[in-house]
Amino acid sequence: NKNWKEAAALQVQPANFSWNAFPWQEAIIHFTRLLGNAHTGKFDAAKSELIKLSQLRDTLLKQKDLYKSKEIEIQIKTGEAWIQFQFANKTNALNIMKLAADMEDSTEKHPVTPGEVLPARELLGDMLLQAKQNEEALQAYETVLAKSPNRFNSLYGAGVAAKKSGNTQKAVFYFKQLLAIAGTENSDRREVLEARSFLK
Repeated sequence: NKNWKEAAALQVQPANFSWNAFPWQEAIIHFTRLLGNAHTGKFDAAKSELIKLSQLRDTLLKQKDLYKSKEIEIQIKTGEAWIQFQFANKTNALNIMKLAADMEDSTEKHPVTPGEVLPARELLGDMLLQAKQNEEALQAYETVLAKSPNRFNSLYGAGVAAKKSGNTQKAVFYFKQLLAIAGTENSDRREVLEARSFLK
């Protein structure tokens, strides 16, 4: 839901669990905190989470678990990109974020693992949108939706990117899909309200 303040404060639970036996699973929590801290301007905390992710990646490399270590490497690249972006190093940030997205696209999903916390290409779309590269953002979201249909964030992002690109037809198409999957007339989510207002 992009509640970055809550994401930054997420705790590893339970505290007495043997997390050292599950480095990849623990990494998901640290990645969440990394994105939360990067988006709320807590850069020292974000960099601390990067260090923790690097340690967890190195643990998996020592265990010769290349799949999971690559998954964490994608999270590291994503975190680095958003820190750079918040420091206004937009070109560098976008290059790193594109690298993370390409890495993720080239990784075949393990059959018994969950999906990504947030797809790297969807986060690339978010970054492109913030950088006012609206047509490129739309392409990124559409790539995500081709692989993972009906993702709320990508439908919303595609609608916004299309609207800002002047592509009213696509904006209507994606916002209608968004409202269809939201499934309620009573939702007060900002994205739903924006889609509803645009379609009116």
